[in-house]
Amino acid sequence: MFLKLTSAAVSAAMLVSVISTAGTASPAASSVSSNNPDYAEALQKSLYFYECQQAGPLPEWNRVEWRADSTMTDEIKGGWYDAGDHVKFNLPMAYTASMLAWGIYQYPDGVEESGEMTNYVNNLEFVLDYLAECDLGNEIVYQVGNGTIDHTWWGPVELIRYGMEDSGTSYEDARAILTSSEGCAAVFGEMSAALASGYCALDGRIDEKKRQEYLKHAENIFKLADASPNNDVYNNSNASNFYRSSHFYDELFYAANWLYIATGNGDYLKKAESYIPNLDKELGDSTQLKYTWAQCWDDVMQGAMLLYAINTNDSQYIAHVEKHLKYLANDTKKIEGKVAYMDNWGCLRYAVSAAFISAVACDTVLKDKDTSAYEQFYEDQINFVLGENTDNFSYVVGYGENSPKNPHHRTAHASWKNAEAYPVMSRHILYGALVGGPNEDGSYEDNRGNYINNEVADDYNAGFTAILCKMLDKYGGKSDPSFPPKEVHDGPEFYVETLCKGSTDSGITLSFKVTNHSAWPARIQDNISFRYYMDLSEFVDAGINPEDIVIRCDRDQSAMYADKGVKQAEISKPIKYDGNIYYIEVNLPDGRAVMPVSEGMQQCEILIAFVCPNYGSGWDASNDFSNKYILSKEPQTDENGSIKGIISPYVPVYLNGELYYGYEPDGTYKDGLGDSTNPNPVPDINYGDADCDGKVLLNDAILVMQAIGNPDEYGVGGKNETAITEQGRKNADVAGNGDGLTNMDALTIQKYLLNLLDKLPESN
Repeated sequence: MFLKLTSAAVSAAMLVSVISTAGTASPAASSVSSNNPDYAEALQKSLYFYECQQAGPLPEWNRVEWRADSTMTDEIKGGWYDAGDHVKFNLPMAYTASMLAWGIYQYPDGVEESGEMTNYVNNLEFVLDYLAECDLGNEIVYQVGNGTIDHTWWGPVELIRYGMEDSGTSYEDARAILTSSEGCAAVFGEMSAALASGYCALDGRIDEKKRQEYLKHAENIFKLADASPNNDVYNNSNASNFYRSSHFYDELFYAANWLYIATGNGDYLKKAESYIPNLDKELGDSTQLKYTWAQCWDDVMQGAMLLYAINTNDSQYIAHVEKHLKYLANDTKKIEGKVAYMDNWGCLRYAVSAAFISAVACDTVLKDKDTSAYEQFYEDQINFVLGENTDNFSYVVGYGENSPKNPHHRTAHASWKNAEAYPVMSRHILYGALVGGPNEDGSYEDNRGNYINNEVADDYNAGFTAILCKMLDKYGGKSDPSFPPKEVHDGPEFYVETLCKGSTDSGITLSFKVTNHSAWPARIQDNISFRYYMDLSEFVDAGINPEDIVIRCDRDQSAMYADKGVKQAEISKPIKYDGNIYYIEVNLPDGRAVMPVSEGMQQCEILIAFVCPNYGSGWDASNDFSNKYILSKEPQTDENGSIKGIISPYVPVYLNGELYYGYEPDGTYKDGLGDSTNPNPVPDINYGDADCDGKVLLNDAILVMQAIGNPDEYGVGGKNETAITEQGRKNADVAGNGDGLTNMDALTIQKYLLNLLDKLPESN
């Protein structure tokens, strides 16, 4: 009874720890504290986030090791995927580009001194190139991808074609392109503003010919927008289900102001003035222009009004700007008395954009007034986001010691099952992504499924990036030249699960499930092969030629895809390795046979029977090199209760003929993590089996805890008869931290038993 209660208590305690600490990727070390924000680090990571969002062919300067070229069939390549999905929505994308442009247009010096100007310009130029290409002359591309279809599959964007096809959806429909020449005033206006502001911001920083092209496209797109001042086409398209536009005169007003700044042409300023009567008014007061909202993807009125006040120096509009800042600082709801709470969905995006508008106003049209309250407001917004809050929690992924771990983002999560909840922890760190933020009461849930609080998006980081330009201008700072760190893989991307289906003295039948869990990047891999090594001494001693052994394939899952042109598995006859050691090699020549896009596709089963010649007897599977673990380890079950095969390094995997993961009989080893080779002999370790009973069970985790807590009784050489042995200590060293036996080893065994890990030891 005591043992049962102890086991349950330890199990519950470890379960809580596992759920709170599980993860495969460790963020870059940061010395940032909640009272000492590092604006250069925050900007550096925010720009990296936009590289995570890049569509089409990736530029050479892209730093994200887990991304690759994607959606290469798009008519208009490039641009940014919108959020955690794979659609290019031009309205929020263009808004984002305009805010990034405004940031370095207004505050270039701090960015330059921080060392981030090249990264900044690269990312801004990348998105502006896409927006310029969307101008087809007489019509404009305003969206690439169908959001409704796109949201039916959860997986990394590099494999979207295969994911869509596997789920029975048309990839071509998923990548639909939306164009029009009219009825899209908001998105056209925003695109024009982005290109015009980019033209201003990039003066002297990019090729002048390209910069002039930006201005040419800005003027043409504005012309089409102004000629058709309505949103009828746009709001009746697929865009409406995701980014329905509430109005359009604010975008026209915004674009006209930027075009005036870019060209100095007074006609644009007159055009801006003509839109003012059509701008939103305060509810219940048709004489007062609206000031009670914040700059965002669907409402750029306050930013445009600030630009107009700067452009005209008109006291009436300067007064409007100040009224807006007073509203932000004094009248908005505040979380913890600091951060403005405008809306429940992605509340922080409004706060940071409001911060930027306040900063620019303080430094321009209000610079001769007492702006201390507004300065405090904008500093409160950015500092709260970076961790100056009750929980000392940074809402920026990978910034600070306490930040979100599971943002709502398909590619960063890198599921191989088309499952938002699996694996439990995101496999990549989406550095720099600003999550939606807390609820009105300050509560927050770091839950991938909670897209209200934990989604990320291009427009979320727009005002965030811009206000960081101001903070660097004000306080300075240097970014980290060694960023980003190389990610630690959560295990081999390709391996084989092996399960014994039956063994007698006449042969053995084994299920081999070739597995593709690639994520660096997720990809189709041709020529994945594995070897099964056998000691055939018993046949040689009996005078039987090992090459006469019958190798029978009872199931080849790759053959199911023959109608798609997928070649079936290639299975060799026994091949001599050394002495009486032979192996068979199974190769999947076409990577489409196993892809990390769904439960059914992430593994490809090959069922092979090894039979004695002439169906006699004498087979001894226990001495086969590749049978280590397979016959001795207790099979595990998956989350559905189905029996899982053993992930054994003694069934090595090869990519294009080169050893990728596992051991060969001479001790040659590859860890499947990129660059590790170990020439040492094969260790005889049954990882996780602390009590050396041949099984990995909860008792092993308990023994580890006992050995640590009471080494005199349960440590190596302890008094108790159940004390851990030296072999058990080696078996139990599974946390992958190189610290010997620690509490983390017990937690890691528990994670394995909870199916949070596919194998032991855990890679760090």
